[in-house]
Amino acid sequence: MSTAVASSPGLRRLAVVFRAATGLALRAAPRQLAALTLLTVLGALLPIASAWTVRALLDGLAAGGRLGALLEPAGLLATVGVAAATVPHLAQYVQAQTQRAAGLCAQESLHRAVDALTGLGKFEDPRFLDRLRLAQQAGGMTPTRAVNSALGVLHGTLTLGGFLGSLIVLNPLLAAAVLLSGVPVLLGELAVSRRRAAMLWNIGPAERRELFYFQLLTSTQAAKEIRLFGIGGFLRGRMLAARRKADAARQAVDRQELAVQLGLGVLSAVVAGLGVLWAVRAAGQGRISIGGVSLLAAAVPAVQTALAGLANEIANGHQSLLLFDHYVAVREIKDDLPVSARPRPVPRLRKGVELRDVWFRYGPEHPWVLRGVTLTIPAGSCVGLVGLNGAGKSTLIKLLCRLYDPERGRVLWDGTDLRAFHPAELRRRIGATFQDYMEYDLTAGENIGLGDLERLTEQDRIERAARLSGMHDSLAHLPDGYRTMLSRTFLSEEERDDPGTGVVLSGGQWQRLALARSFLRDHADLLILDEPSSGLDAEAEHEIHLRLRDHRAGHTSLLISHRLGALRGADLLVVLENGRITEQGTHEQLIRAGGSYARLFALQAGGYRRGTPVTSAVTEPVTAPVASDSPDPR
Repeated sequence: MSTAVASSPGLRRLAVVFRAATGLALRAAPRQLAALTLLTVLGALLPIASAWTVRALLDGLAAGGRLGALLEPAGLLATVGVAAATVPHLAQYVQAQTQRAAGLCAQESLHRAVDALTGLGKFEDPRFLDRLRLAQQAGGMTPTRAVNSALGVLHGTLTLGGFLGSLIVLNPLLAAAVLLSGVPVLLGELAVSRRRAAMLWNIGPAERRELFYFQLLTSTQAAKEIRLFGIGGFLRGRMLAARRKADAARQAVDRQELAVQLGLGVLSAVVAGLGVLWAVRAAGQGRISIGGVSLLAAAVPAVQTALAGLANEIANGHQSLLLFDHYVAVREIKDDLPVSARPRPVPRLRKGVELRDVWFRYGPEHPWVLRGVTLTIPAGSCVGLVGLNGAGKSTLIKLLCRLYDPERGRVLWDGTDLRAFHPAELRRRIGATFQDYMEYDLTAGENIGLGDLERLTEQDRIERAARLSGMHDSLAHLPDGYRTMLSRTFLSEEERDDPGTGVVLSGGQWQRLALARSFLRDHADLLILDEPSSGLDAEAEHEIHLRLRDHRAGHTSLLISHRLGALRGADLLVVLENGRITEQGTHEQLIRAGGSYARLFALQAGGYRRGTPVTSAVTEPVTAPVASDSPDPR
């Protein structure tokens, strides 16, 4: 990827990117862009008008002209001076307005495109994440930078043309020498811009690592372990090492840019000095007037400045387009999951969900996670999924939600392949609580309402979902009830000293809130619960499973838990090992079979019996204790 950026896209691609950038700025701020163009043209012509007015004034003075005749060029010079003093400030103001409007439009468009990605594959690709980071940075600033560079080129061209014409009148050879001295400037600036754009891409992984360590060091969640284990210095060292690596790459480009600019500056100074020497000699010989010397003295550095500015604007525009290419690439990226052009309506689940010979891996270079899985979840039943960590349980959930497609085999909804449905409509039929549930820095009511945005303002439905998860009483007694902010991240200065304005929940309370979010979607046909009680104490777990049992009645559900006692009431238990289903049956059937399920159940049951060493019953690691086969010890 980095070599592609380092070699830079072709002119045709840059033209596409430039059209995208200018088109975005034009849509976002058409009037501001028109005003900015007018001010740019005016700002380019003012120095030329000033130089010719000074020439006329000096020649008039040298010729002994009357005062009345000199008032006209003097007044014009004053007017030009006032305009030259105000135009840049007006242009800066309009430019800022344009940048804000275009940046807002660009970010909205970018995140709309990202939100349209159907699956998770892109979000688990580091190269896409690097490109997305650059796209977000470029989207906020680059559209106006590209437009400003284009206007800068227009400004430089007009200024260059005016002063170069003046030099041609005075000395065509000097005009050609000054013009040719600008060619190395342009080539050098373009080379540096390409290196800088490539550098920004190449340091992406280092910058992501720096951000990762920064977030760890400032995270409330990580603060406990960092202080307990004393690893703050270690993590800080990692963060600074990533920063130094990125800074070293930047410094290398800065040195190259400095060398180019110093060399080209010396060349420009030599050409300008020769021009002044010629002007002084020509004036002494009477070949040009004093006003002509003044005009030449102004024109030579003006042409050089215009050339340097032109080269700089072209280089900046080139670099901006190289960066904005990441934005355009994200906007153009193809979805990793195909969506049917004519999706079928998703029917209410009447028969069941079936995985038929499903194979899946996260990429050709990765091992298979699921290997020929065939499983039926009958409508109206509860299926419990059992397996050690890494067995493929979470991957199976992702396939059921169509966050990925199987590489081989099919996932069927009442006999229809999930790929025949629109993913958004399919997901409206599914309620899920994931093991890695989200904790949103929003109000308590909003944290639940996100489970079904159409019910975000239906307080009675939100409270019903909270009651099902056992959180209603806790939320009702918060300082502002369901309107209480469950975070102290976004408080104003006035609110920071008030402990009631932001509340932080415990882990178990957050898990109940995540369950309430799923319960709000009570119209769902399929309910998926991945470790729904892992963060709860024994009493709370017992309570929540009783509530889940009542809530699941008549619904199709898939329940995953390491605590096998919580799965005993399932209609069907399925054991997943190394990506394959090795056992299926009821609790009693699997206990009699004496396989992996029976072994794990006996191991976990032994944890509740006095004198039974838990670790002696199995040679494989098991991560969670579960209730025994005897009456619930809790």
